[in-house]
Amino acid sequence: MLTIAGRMPDAKAKSFSVHRRRATSIAIQCVSYATWTAFVGAGINIAAEEGPFNHQGCIWQLNSRALAVLSYGALVAAWIPGEHKAITSSNHVDLFNHTSPSANGKRWLPAGKIRGVNVGSLFVVEPWMMSNSWGQMGCGDKKSEFDCVLKLGQDAANSAFKNHWDTWVTQGDLQEMVSYGINTIRIPVGYWMREDLVYGDSEHFPQGGLAYLTRLCGWASDLGLYIIMDLHAAPGAQQPHNAFTGQDAPTAGFYVDYQFERALKFVEWMANLIHTDSNYRNVGMLELVNEPIQNSGNVGTMRSTYYPNAFSRIRAAESKLGVGANDLLHIQMMNEKWGSGDPTQYLTDNWFASYDDHRYLKWAGTPVSQSSYISTSCNDDRGGNWPTIVGEWSLSVPDDVQWTAGWDPSTQQDFYKKWFAAQIISYEKQQGWTFWSWKTELGDYRWDYQAAVKAGVIPKDLDSVYNLGVC
Repeated sequence: MLTIAGRMPDAKAKSFSVHRRRATSIAIQCVSYATWTAFVGAGINIAAEEGPFNHQGCIWQLNSRALAVLSYGALVAAWIPGEHKAITSSNHVDLFNHTSPSANGKRWLPAGKIRGVNVGSLFVVEPWMMSNSWGQMGCGDKKSEFDCVLKLGQDAANSAFKNHWDTWVTQGDLQEMVSYGINTIRIPVGYWMREDLVYGDSEHFPQGGLAYLTRLCGWASDLGLYIIMDLHAAPGAQQPHNAFTGQDAPTAGFYVDYQFERALKFVEWMANLIHTDSNYRNVGMLELVNEPIQNSGNVGTMRSTYYPNAFSRIRAAESKLGVGANDLLHIQMMNEKWGSGDPTQYLTDNWFASYDDHRYLKWAGTPVSQSSYISTSCNDDRGGNWPTIVGEWSLSVPDDVQWTAGWDPSTQQDFYKKWFAAQIISYEKQQGWTFWSWKTELGDYRWDYQAAVKAGVIPKDLDSVYNLGVC
């Protein structure tokens, strides 16, 4: 534990010392006022000592030893269940309470790990996941929400999408998740959820989704589910020709200043909404953008401009609202393993940062054999940036073998059960995981958590995977 004594810094004392019990002090040069108040709010005082004053507003640079100490302190104060702050349902049930020993009595299970699902295709439809419903909505062969709204017209599209939002994931679905040991949902949303950001003369997206998002978050909060809010579809599209951006854009148009500004307005607005509407009380994490281009050279401005400004805008919004240190949002970025470069490269203040890792062996070039898949997952090191959540993964295998005898889901349940276990054992070495996705219309449980449970591939007792001896 840190024991830190001190007084409020003034203009003549702008370097601080953190003291560990029985340890020498560690000099810290230049901490932002927001960081200072976060530590004070968490009951941690930072001693001010005489030192040079940097007049650049002071996002102070930390030496490596100080960074290690304060990173620990910041994480303790951060909004991750089990790290510092319990969340409970309206009936006072804590879904993160995993302190009982496993069935064989030989080990204690991971405490506070995120075990979740994505509610994919709810607010950002990916037609491949729900082709039947997509057709019933009148969207037919259209590749994205943008194209469907353009085809149907705004009023008809609004009606079709409201019916979709009302039925795709219901309160009953959330209750079912909880009964399966799920404690977290990741909600992919598009920037058009804030409707005044949409260019009315050139962009076409459904309207009215916010009421359904608010309702979903209220239901989830009442059940004690932790919520990750994910900007899944960014202005201008962060990837070309991909429905998860909400449009079939020919190029990735996100990586320019005016699109960054629209995204900044979105995350700033979302942070305000989360902190001012009690329905959002269990949202503890806000992801800045899902799956940017996997080319660090082509997305340098995202790291140098968008990420630092997003941190600044979100923290400024929280400061203006008087949000306490224990209630600050974790701000999430894709981790370095994703391939878009080091997300922390240009951050001068990364307190309460978190990281997203997407792991699909289907596309990873892993040797295609059952033993290789299980071995790879058991030994898979997803570390690097901390804390990392494996925010997307599945049980799907390469297209050219997925329906062959050795991989057929109707006959290979035992393999998929073991591979599921291997993956979550690996991912729970990090902060946890959210499976892609809760439901689909594919008739294939490898992408469908709900169907996989019903097929006996995913156990309702998630702790039981540690007793299978897979890894």
